[in-house]
Amino acid sequence: MITEIAPVRERESAAPQQPRKVRRAWDEVPRWQIYVPLGIYLVFTLIPFYWILLFAFRPAGSTSLVPWPMTLDHFQKVWTERSFGVYFQNSVYVGVATLILTTVVALAGGYALARFEFRIKRAFMLALLCSQFVPGALLLVPLFQIFAKLQMINSLGSVILAETVFQLPLSMILISGFIRNVPQSLEEAAWVDGCNRFAAFRIVVLPLLRPGLIAVGSFAFVHAWNHFLFALMFLSDQSKQTIPVGLNTLMSADSVDLGALAAGGIVAAIPVVIVFAFIQKWLITGFSAGAVKG
Repeated sequence: MITEIAPVRERESAAPQQPRKVRRAWDEVPRWQIYVPLGIYLVFTLIPFYWILLFAFRPAGSTSLVPWPMTLDHFQKVWTERSFGVYFQNSVYVGVATLILTTVVALAGGYALARFEFRIKRAFMLALLCSQFVPGALLLVPLFQIFAKLQMINSLGSVILAETVFQLPLSMILISGFIRNVPQSLEEAAWVDGCNRFAAFRIVVLPLLRPGLIAVGSFAFVHAWNHFLFALMFLSDQSKQTIPVGLNTLMSADSVDLGALAAGGIVAAIPVVIVFAFIQKWLITGFSAGAVKG
């Protein structure tokens, strides 16, 4: 009997063990409990977009729930008569300049926070975090006085500087997290090969920070593109105003041109949609990488 049981046990031990399937909590949830809330949320999200498209493409005076026949008169009106071409150009200039300044300064500050140790480092990080709780409206008066003394009122430079300053704290914290995920041994190997610190950073570290730089830059661009308060307070000339201020001019105390307002909203949303459509992959990778402490 012993000689007959032993081969059976050997065959059982030699057989490959099937991996145990890990049961997760959401595997036991019925699908309708997931899809029904998501469907309700999707309906409440898409209905406003449909109304914007309806008013933008529907002829003036029409009450149809379907934008047919379609017209582009509202887009032509906001682009030519309401100077949205100028607003669009100014918003692009402010957004791109804010993106470049924020990325460059945050890259330098984030590298210092990630690679160097100094006495007030924790206090400085705490100050960066606390600055995110200060609303921009609270600093409008001192910023206005500073820009007035610098003779920068009614200049796009004042809006660019204000947007960059408010974007830097979060951008520096994110960039420092990205740099911590890059092993310092890579830089040390470059130092051994004869590179100085700047060359090692440019050759070794900078290419690995592409997702993080795209995430920070896109966040700065979208915030500068959509921000209304600084452009309203620091810019008085109509030829220097941005798209959010231009949208505000379409509303008056007596009436609101819904068709022109909807068309202007679509014009303002198109660049942001295009940016996120192209950088979605790197944006998700960048934010997930910055959330992990190396």
